[in-house]
Amino acid sequence: MKNIFVGNLDFAATESSIRGLFEPYGNIERVNLITDRDTGRSRGFAFVEMTDPAEADRAIAALNGKELDGRALNINEARPKSEGGGGGRGGFGGGGGGRPSGGGGGGPRRREPRW
Repeated sequence: MKNIFVGNLDFAATESSIRGLFEPYGNIERVNLITDRDTGRSRGFAFVEMTDPAEADRAIAALNGKELDGRALNINEARPKSEGGGGGRGGFGGGGGGRPSGGGGGGPRRREPRW
């Protein structure tokens, strides 16, 4: 099993359009189009799991840089998640925003993005 990162997708891309792109290269186990948690809109990237690593390598070589909907795709083997996740923010949780508690500050407090 090989997990493939598919980046620079058009926001209108669907799981079925991505599946159709990869099917000529071999058996696809799963397509996971990443969407925004709040809006449900595509975030412009996906992951494709292919059962045969050799077929996955052929798909990567053939499709990396190929244009889909006017955008050059960025396709490579997905890196495994780092320990603890956290999106590269140092693992210190969310938070303080740099204001003293109860400090007013003149306006609504900005919400941290969820990635």
